[in-house]
Amino acid sequence: MKSYNLWEEENSTKIEWYEPKEKKTDIAVLIFPGGGYYTLCDYEGKDYAEYLNTLGVTAFVVYYRCKPNYFPLTLLDARRAVRFVRANAKKFEINENGILVMGSSAGGHLCALLSTYTQSIAGEEVDEIDKVDYMPNGQVMCYGLISSDDEITNEWCFRNLLGERYADKNEVSPELLVSDKTPKAFIWQTGEDTSVVVEHSYRYATALYKKGIPCELHVFPYGAHGRALALSEPHVAQWKLLFINWLKLNGWL
Repeated sequence: MKSYNLWEEENSTKIEWYEPKEKKTDIAVLIFPGGGYYTLCDYEGKDYAEYLNTLGVTAFVVYYRCKPNYFPLTLLDARRAVRFVRANAKKFEINENGILVMGSSAGGHLCALLSTYTQSIAGEEVDEIDKVDYMPNGQVMCYGLISSDDEITNEWCFRNLLGERYADKNEVSPELLVSDKTPKAFIWQTGEDTSVVVEHSYRYATALYKKGIPCELHVFPYGAHGRALALSEPHVAQWKLLFINWLKLNGWL
């Protein structure tokens, strides 16, 4: 594993490169760990990267800024991460048009926001890397937070993202931002999740469907929030095999 700073100035934003011993594809997966925009969970970052390496896939874990570094800094970091990897595609021996993003919970929200929010934000265009396209080629959502709807949303998470701008939460609700430029998606969720209820996944899949964006959705009836690789839950762990099939279907593996 090698670590890189995403910005020249010192801050907490870095990206870690996990290179497989035997590469079987030229795609790369950028992983955004969950943690409620308050912290970052290793089991939704490093663990995913090591698993992807066993598949022969190059992986990167992105340590984006969280509370009190509020939006748009989180999205700025996400865009920078994609641009950094794409700009250095030759160095990493990957396909610049085969960059996927993967996130769990709040990290899933950041992946979806990266894939749907197209407005320019302050802090971009600082160097040549920022001229590179930030839009990923695919998105993988693991029980991702999506909707700002008061009936189902996780208020704590959105407040950690927005701070005093919480009233603007609809502006960062991916279900409302899907366009025909949004990349295809793989989504999985558990029905017993009470932190990010399953309707978030249903709503995002529906929004993608309405725009004609290919989307594969899997909902497992049992299992709480934060299952990640689901090592002790064989039924939920099926998501990994389904994910592999999805990669193959799209010619990525």
